[in-house]
Amino acid sequence: MNEGTSVLLGLEDEFRVLQVERLGREMVRVVIEVADPEGACPGCGVLSARVKERPLVRIKDLPASGQRTELWWRKRRLLCREPVCATSSFTQQSAAVPARARLTERLRAKVAEAIASGNRAVSEVAAEYGIAWTTAHRALVAAAARWLPEPEPTRVLGIDETRARSVRWVLEEAGWKRSDPWMTSFVGADPAVPGRLLGLAPGRSGSCVREWLALQSTAFRDGIELVLIDPSAPYASGIRAALPHARIAVDKWHLVALANLMVTQVRQRVTRQLHGRRGVATDKVWANRQLLLTGYEHLSPKQRARFKATLAAEDPTNEIGAAHAVKERLRLLLGEHEPHLIRRRLFDFYDAAARAEMDETTRLARTIEAWWPAVLVALTEDVHNARTEGFNRIIKQTKRVGCGFTNMDNYRRRIMVHIALTRGQRSAA
Repeated sequence: MNEGTSVLLGLEDEFRVLQVERLGREMVRVVIEVADPEGACPGCGVLSARVKERPLVRIKDLPASGQRTELWWRKRRLLCREPVCATSSFTQQSAAVPARARLTERLRAKVAEAIASGNRAVSEVAAEYGIAWTTAHRALVAAAARWLPEPEPTRVLGIDETRARSVRWVLEEAGWKRSDPWMTSFVGADPAVPGRLLGLAPGRSGSCVREWLALQSTAFRDGIELVLIDPSAPYASGIRAALPHARIAVDKWHLVALANLMVTQVRQRVTRQLHGRRGVATDKVWANRQLLLTGYEHLSPKQRARFKATLAAEDPTNEIGAAHAVKERLRLLLGEHEPHLIRRRLFDFYDAAARAEMDETTRLARTIEAWWPAVLVALTEDVHNARTEGFNRIIKQTKRVGCGFTNMDNYRRRIMVHIALTRGQRSAA
């Protein structure tokens, strides 16, 4: 047949097309064979062109020109010419179709890439290409081994957790046991280079941090100067044990979240004391609760007026206003980078917390005091864990696509290959 047909089907490197036949409106039958009539005996290496038989073997391949392809490979079974060779006959092999395979390598690569880059369900891609779920999954596993290199060294390491599955109760011999699995992500958070998801480990304890770091090279561990975490004592203990030379920094977003939680707790308590019930939509302080959590400088003049009217109407003890003032002073503190300004803002924060004289504000002040060395590192180095949170969003998307994963290895693989294919070429944020 014309060699142009082989070029059209992308087979010109190793095969030639013998026959093309239309079987339906969107289906064609293609018969191919290896262009080289000779083959080397796997036993002795002697070339042979003596054909014993030429069976037809069905091979799954990619669609051609928008049409499904029924691909048949007319193989040559050759006879070895060496009399003393134990291999009397052998079948010609091809790099495009490995021995005993029924899928072309380009189809396997396409299936794996479709699953990983598109973050699609394995069953969906398998149905699209007319193959079994197990076949598509094996293609993904094989491709992941090539796509996932060793973690790259980084100066700044970000650590955070995501929930791997929803909470469930499992019946065991000792009784019902709560299952609440988590997964810890390790991210290259150095702002000078593009961000990378370096690895995932099951759990969210200090031991999982130590175990993951122990698997890395000595050069990788020695290169880490700074570790970013949320205020997590287990993570901090694991880092101190595995990286005694590294400094720990607490992400500022989590501290603001703690302050917002404090304001919410004070609002709820005051509402219960004032009305004897929880807040409802007719309560001004409940209807305008988001104004309490928004940075005051971001409020418009109308919002500020509504904010003041709300506190005047439903904050007779000024406890909500005091809690809001503590939260705002913490925000001002977390926005500073110069040492003398940090000291000034820290005094203002502690002073406001002491004046408030509430359990909620005192608890927040004690938290800041306990984590102050790590907070100071975050302020002076001006670092944050935004990259880690960004990767957490992708991790959650992967979990939603799979409707949850029972196998943690599959879960980790899907996350890693998806990010490796879609985020590998992006520049640093």
